[in-house]
Amino acid sequence: MPGKTKFIFVTGGVLSSLGKGLASASIGALLECRGLKVTLLKLDPYINVDPGTMNPFQHGEVFVTDDGTETDLDLGHYERFVNVRLNANNNFTTGKIYHSVISKERRGDYLGGTVQVIPHITDEIKNSIIQTSENVDIVIVEIGGTIGDIESLPFLEAIRQIRFDVGKENVLYIHLTFVPYISTAGELKTKPTQHSVKELRSIGIQPDILLCRTDRFLSKEIKAKIALFCNVSQDAVITAKDVECIYEVPLVFNKEGLDNKILELLNVWTGSPRLDAWNKLVEKYKHPAHSVRIAIVGKYTDLTESYKSLNEALSHGGIDNDAKVDLLYVDAGALDKKNYEDILSEADGILVPGGFGSRGIEGKILSIQYAREKKVPFFGICLGMQLAVVEFARNVAKIKDAHSSEFNAESQSPVIHLMREWFDEKTQSIQRRDDSTEKGATMRLGAYPCRLLKKDSFAYGAYKSEKISERHRHRYEFNNDFRKPLDDKGLVFTGTSPKGDLVEIIEIKDHPWFLGCQFHPEFKSRPMAPHPLFRDFIKASLEHHQKMRIP
Repeated sequence: MPGKTKFIFVTGGVLSSLGKGLASASIGALLECRGLKVTLLKLDPYINVDPGTMNPFQHGEVFVTDDGTETDLDLGHYERFVNVRLNANNNFTTGKIYHSVISKERRGDYLGGTVQVIPHITDEIKNSIIQTSENVDIVIVEIGGTIGDIESLPFLEAIRQIRFDVGKENVLYIHLTFVPYISTAGELKTKPTQHSVKELRSIGIQPDILLCRTDRFLSKEIKAKIALFCNVSQDAVITAKDVECIYEVPLVFNKEGLDNKILELLNVWTGSPRLDAWNKLVEKYKHPAHSVRIAIVGKYTDLTESYKSLNEALSHGGIDNDAKVDLLYVDAGALDKKNYEDILSEADGILVPGGFGSRGIEGKILSIQYAREKKVPFFGICLGMQLAVVEFARNVAKIKDAHSSEFNAESQSPVIHLMREWFDEKTQSIQRRDDSTEKGATMRLGAYPCRLLKKDSFAYGAYKSEKISERHRHRYEFNNDFRKPLDDKGLVFTGTSPKGDLVEIIEIKDHPWFLGCQFHPEFKSRPMAPHPLFRDFIKASLEHHQKMRIP
C-alpha cells in the first residue's frame, strides 16, 4: 500500500469522445479490485460554472450527486465503476475556477497583486486536485477536452506543475489516443498518436502510459513503433479495444497489463486483482436467456448520451433478470393520436424520463395513456411522473383542463405546480419560492429522504423498506389540492417526504406495473447492484413480453 497519495492524470488526444471517462473509471475499478482506496475528479475546460443549464444535445446528461451538485456525465461512469460517492469537489470547470479566483480578488485576498493565469489560476486548479486526496490511496484526474484545445492549457500547466510539487514518484500521466484502421491500406496508422503525444510533450508533459483506442488488439510491432516514436516503454502501450459491453473495459485493460504497469511506475505493491465479479457481470450481459424491448419516450432521442445513466440503469435491470434490454427511442414530438398505438405496440414496457421544456409533452401523455389502458408496464421518472398525474387527471378523473403550470400557466387545474412553500428535509427549514426566483434556486437537487406509505405497493415490493433516499433534479411538484380527488379515482400515493407535504411516488392499482417517481433513480443504479425500481420494471416488462408475444 502507498504511504502517500498518488495521482493519475488522464488526458485525451486526436479527437473527442474517445472515452476518457470510461478509461478513468475502468482504471479506478482495477485499482479498487486490488484493495486500493480510489477517488476520481473531472476537470472540464468549458466556461460554464456547471453543466446544469447546458443543452443536453451539446453536453449530454447532467449527473446529480447526493449533495445536489449538477455535474458532468463522466461522474456517472465513476460511480458505476468504483465504490465511491462523489460530490461538488469531484468536478471543476473553468467557470468554477475563475469564479473562485475573481471572488478572492474582489475580497482583496491577493493584496493588490496582479492576478494572472500563472500562478493564480493554476494554483486554484492544483488546490482543487489536492483537496480530493485526503484519506485515499489514488486520485484519478480526468482532463476534459482534447490536447491542442486552447481552453485546456491552464489545466495541463497545473498538472505539469503537480509532478514537481508532490514528487515524480507520486504522479503518473496516462494519455488516451486513437489508432485508426484504414481499410483501403489494410493497416493501422500510428501517426495521429505520434502527433498527439508531440503536442502534449510541447507543453512539458511526457506521458508514462498510452491507451490506444482501436477496433483490434495492437500487434507487438505496432506497439514497438508507437513506443519508439512516443518515448515510452513498449509495455506501456496499451490497447484500448472497442468492446461489446462497457463493463468489459477493465478486463481488457487487465489483460493488457495496465494495472500492473501503473503499480510498477507508482512503486505501489498490492495483491492480485479480484475480478470474478466483473467476469460474471460481463458473462451475464453477453449471454442473456431472454430479451425485452423498452420504449423510451423523450425529446433527446437523437443523442443517447442525454440518457446515459438511464440507459445503463435499464441495462443493469436486464442483467439482474437475465435479459437483454433492447431500447426503442421514440421521439415524443412525433407521436399523435393517429400513430401512437402503432408505434408503441412494439414495446414490452414504456418509460417516460425526466426533461425540461414543452416540446413533446402531449406525445408523452399519449404514451402514458397507452400504457395505462393497454396494461403495459410503465415507469415515469420526474417529468414522466408529473405527466402521468396529468394524464390520469384528464382521462380518469375527468378534469379536462388538468395540466402542469410549467407548460400552461393559465390552467385552472394545475395538478403540477411551482410549490410556493415547502419543508426542506435537508436544512430542516421552510423554503419559499415564486416565479421571480432564479431558476437554480427553485430546484430541488440532490438526495432527499422518502417514506413509503403502503406495503402492498410496487414501490415497497421493490425497496423492501419504508425509508429510502433518492436524488432529485426538478422544479415543479405535485399540487396537494388535488390529492383527495385523484385518490378517490384510484391514483395511489405510495411515497411522500417524511412530513408528507411532497408527493414522491404515484401508482395505479389493477395494473401489472405502473409507477411514477419524482426523483431520478437511475443516478444510483450500479451494474452489480441494480436499482430495485429498474429491476422490477424490467421484470414486469419481461413478464408482459412472455404473456403477449410468445405463443
